[in-house]
Amino acid sequence: MENNTQSPPTVVPEASPPKLQRTQPIPPPSEPRQYRAIGLVRGKYVPSEEQPTKGNLVTEDGAEIDAVLLGRVISLVKNHLSLEEPHLWVVYPRTRQEEESLHMQIVGVWEPEKLQAENPPPEPEAETAQPLMDDGYFSIRGEAVFYSAEKKTVIVKIQQLAKNPDEKRKSFKLHLQGELSGDRPVGHFWDLHLIRQGNQLQIQTAEDFGFIPKRRKKFIKKGGRGGGGAPHSRKPVKRIGSKRPIPNSANSGADRPESRNTPRPSKPIRRSQRPS
Repeated sequence: MENNTQSPPTVVPEASPPKLQRTQPIPPPSEPRQYRAIGLVRGKYVPSEEQPTKGNLVTEDGAEIDAVLLGRVISLVKNHLSLEEPHLWVVYPRTRQEEESLHMQIVGVWEPEKLQAENPPPEPEAETAQPLMDDGYFSIRGEAVFYSAEKKTVIVKIQQLAKNPDEKRKSFKLHLQGELSGDRPVGHFWDLHLIRQGNQLQIQTAEDFGFIPKRRKKFIKKGGRGGGGAPHSRKPVKRIGSKRPIPNSANSGADRPESRNTPRPSKPIRRSQRPS
């Protein structure tokens, strides 16, 4: 008897495509409303004598920007980079609220000349072309929380991703220079492209992504009448001075007058009259 059961077809796995090498130091946003603040600064990093991870970025235009090394770039600076030469640093910008001065967190270094010499990048298409990312370029994406058209000042709030899902998301604010379009730009999500000018970030282009709806706070009902919880128990009120003072046993008879041993008068006894 022949076996008519057909064996399943053999699936030949396709060869995985080669990984595309990044041709830009800052990748495009992964979603329309992705918060971020990142930029590029070319200059020399001058560490402080007290702590090598803190110092200044001395740029080619002569600006000195307060900076700090973060993450893997610390070992990169110690073992592979020469601090005598300028480099194109990938940085996270911050502005101090007290002084509104620019501060940089150095998170990487970019060497486009070496990368392009080994693997020439393809020419970008017109629809997917990214802005020119070179020294002084910054990408800021966040919510505008303050805007002054007269002073041309913008404050943008950037939400940071929480490390744990149960952890509350943190945020920080950046002070920027420039103009925003629209009658009410505050409360909207903005995609900003900026250029560093000295110790300030100047807005070049701004795209409005619409109003950001506010999240309503959850109110927890407290117990009580009509609240669905256990009613509050009332403690009895103690009245001051309601208790009478109790005399001590040792002095219990000292304040009492002495009793006299006098017999009590007897009550008269009525005798019933007998008939004669």
